[in-house]
Amino acid sequence: MNSLIAQIEKAQPFFEKLSRNKYLRAIKDGFTASMPVILFSSLFMLVANLPEVFGYHWSEATKAWIMKPYSYTMGIVGLLVASNTSKALTDSFNGDLPNKHKLNSNSISMGAISGFLILSVGQIENGFATEFMGTSGLITSFIAAILTVHIYKFFVTREIIITMPEEVPPNISQAFADIAPFAATISVTLLVDFVIRSTFGTSFAEWLIGIFQPLFTASDGYLGLAIIAGAMSFFWFIGIHGPSIVRPATSAVEYLNIDINIQTHLAGGRATKLLTDPARAFVMTFGGTGATLVVPYLFMFFSKSKRNKAVGKATFIPSTFAVNEPILFGAPIILNPVFFIPFILAPIINIWIFKIFVEVLGMTAFIFVLPWTIPGPIGIPIAAGFHPLSFVLALVLIVVDALIYFPFFKVYDNQVYDNQVYEDELAAETNKDENKAIDVQEENTVPNTPEISDDVVPTTNIVLDDKKHVLVLCAGGGTSGLLSNALNKASEKYDAPLEATAGSYGSHNDILKDYDLVVLAPQVASNYETIKKDTDKLGIKLIKTKGQEYISLTNDPEKAMDFVLDKF
Repeated sequence: MNSLIAQIEKAQPFFEKLSRNKYLRAIKDGFTASMPVILFSSLFMLVANLPEVFGYHWSEATKAWIMKPYSYTMGIVGLLVASNTSKALTDSFNGDLPNKHKLNSNSISMGAISGFLILSVGQIENGFATEFMGTSGLITSFIAAILTVHIYKFFVTREIIITMPEEVPPNISQAFADIAPFAATISVTLLVDFVIRSTFGTSFAEWLIGIFQPLFTASDGYLGLAIIAGAMSFFWFIGIHGPSIVRPATSAVEYLNIDINIQTHLAGGRATKLLTDPARAFVMTFGGTGATLVVPYLFMFFSKSKRNKAVGKATFIPSTFAVNEPILFGAPIILNPVFFIPFILAPIINIWIFKIFVEVLGMTAFIFVLPWTIPGPIGIPIAAGFHPLSFVLALVLIVVDALIYFPFFKVYDNQVYDNQVYEDELAAETNKDENKAIDVQEENTVPNTPEISDDVVPTTNIVLDDKKHVLVLCAGGGTSGLLSNALNKASEKYDAPLEATAGSYGSHNDILKDYDLVVLAPQVASNYETIKKDTDKLGIKLIKTKGQEYISLTNDPEKAMDFVLDKF
């Protein structure tokens, strides 16, 4: 097993490079930016349909009114994702372009939206069809966004633009400069639309769905689900945020499936699509990637080792809310040969059990999208509309994951305990020998030093001249909150002029200029060189952290404060 881990570690640079891929990152960030819309609109879906579980039915008019926000938000989510993805990719390209060739993200966003509409929307009498403006058009939204950015980049970097005299105001000049690439975007997408409609008699978006349909079907099979769940866990095991790599390839399917489930449910049928956002959040990653919800509790209640018991007590709360980096790096589980098998196996078994519950036992698949930080045992019943079997599923997953992890946990705990016993015995022998060799003299006794007051900053002598702002970045905004909270706690205690903010990598571009220091959490540390280009231009300090180092900082506010102040 150790040799296998060594081979995996050798491949880590390749996977880190993959995680920094501009296109994967843009797709992920485009979705992340759209999540408020998705989550907010889902609340109306809950309000409209959840009361029916308890026997209460809204009138048709009232239900239609409640559903209106959902239709006008999720119904155009493809359009929103096209805009957000194009902006994310534009920001990524702009980091490598000289100032005179910077791309205008606002114009590109309009081009991506227009291109998406041309490729997705069909004309009908007195209007246009909206079928593919929502989740069904997500793949097309990615293509429209990427295509638009490349067209703009081609025109701008080669200066195939309309230039105006220097006397013309910059905003007017920019508007004219964007005409040529915008026109090219519309022309290209219109040509694609013409070819597809002439050849296949349908829109590009509908044609694309047909092309990918076998893949969508396969993704709900045992093998497809295993590959997706296993890949996310594998990447996380080597220290790279797995969902950041896998989800750009699966997110379109997840939201298309949840929409199909919703429509099936509204029509009175039973939802059966398996690969959805709630399935990933509450089943595959039950308590975080690796399905580690039960692991801190095993550490806390069944450890012989004092160290492991302490780790469990310190990590069970964040892990319950799917923020499992403390246990991943604190145990550690990441790159720990003992935990390789259960870390990969548990998510796969979980999603297979879910498949059995839906396809064999008749449980409804998930129909509501919820925030991923809701504890899995709570999120599963809610997302499934409180189907009776959903409560059983949550309990089964807890038991099965505990059974999967327990043997490996015991092996690791015994290793830690044996090492602890050996170190204690060695320390005792050392102290015994020292006591024999030292003749304690009264006059040589060092006077007791006064205790340091809690009101004194512990170690650093650095004094800040003005208030400093620190931005902590992680993949989803959860892990970064642990360190930012620790920093703010220490800042308040010692009245230090420092304020920390938690953020997610990818949504930082517009706010970067407002900070003096950026701290990268371990799962986004591989992006150090990428973001360094931006921080260097802005004169902002940048540091990256490692797993156990980061966890120790989150657990010790004073140490976290010293760590940050030392950078100024």
